Amino acid sequence: MNEKNNAPKLLHIENVYKQYGEKMILDNIDLIVNEGEFCTVVGPSGCGKSTLLRLILGQEPPTEGRLLLDGKPVGYPNTDRGIVYQRYSLFPHLTVLENVMLGPSLKLGLMERRRRKTELRDEAMHYLQHVNLHLHGNKYPHELSGGMQQRVAIAQALIMKPRILLMDEPFGALDPQTREDMQIFLLELWEQEKMTIFFVTHDLEEALYLGTRIFALSQYYSDDRGHDHKKRGAKIVSDHKLPSAVASNEIKHTPEFLALLETIRKDAFEKDHLQHVREFNLKHPDSYQTLTEEESNHRG
Repeated sequence: MNEKNNAPKLLHIENVYKQYGEKMILDNIDLIVNEGEFCTVVGPSGCGKSTLLRLILGQEPPTEGRLLLDGKPVGYPNTDRGIVYQRYSLFPHLTVLENVMLGPSLKLGLMERRRRKTELRDEAMHYLQHVNLHLHGNKYPHELSGGMQQRVAIAQALIMKPRILLMDEPFGALDPQTREDMQIFLLELWEQEKMTIFFVTHDLEEALYLGTRIFALSQYYSDDRGHDHKKRGAKIVSDHKLPSAVASNEIKHTPEFLALLETIRKDAFEKDHLQHVREFNLKHPDSYQTLTEEESNHRG
């Protein structure tokens, strides 16, 4: 079992369980995330990737355990955590510029909003420049392509200056070429803004290409609780540090990239490959486990 690093971290998840009725979704999740990391999350359908994201966002509480942001309980959703979904969170009756201005505007009273209108507009244009849409501020969402709409959604999140940017399958609805363009765009933006990103995707290749760290959730594992898996949920079965993000797609064809892809696919996605909890592929320096006695009767 890996030992926990006690140094202060941006995000600290410990002993987290999430259960709906009799069904356990997340089963004793432990995770530490440093500021500036680009974390990608993969796993089989139904393993709880989006559930974990909702817990970090604060949309739902854990059944057990704790989630800390900067050492404090995450609490309800707030501007510390920005969110970008697969479907664009844009208001169709507002222009691109007005959509980006909306978040900061809603934090102000009516008189303050009027007084600071020029300041709010300039700030929104600043973030539209970051996502290369400053020439499209007066357009409406329906006038933009899917990739452009998703960039507006990213600008909406960034203008609130979140500690963590959460992204739930953000490129899942895009065509392959637009998706590839958006991957490169996001990498360049991450390097420019020094953001902390928590990126959920079903696409293992995308996860390996984008992240500085990848971890896989899976319900396919074994432990010492016997053979009845019905009440067990997913755990982090794989956690790897990745090379610094690059903007070239050539890395996707290297032997190292392909070998790690197959390793994670086997560890997390193959139903018949049931690693024991003591043998999880947790190679990242900040990986740790808090296994119960029932899970591992032979801990060293």
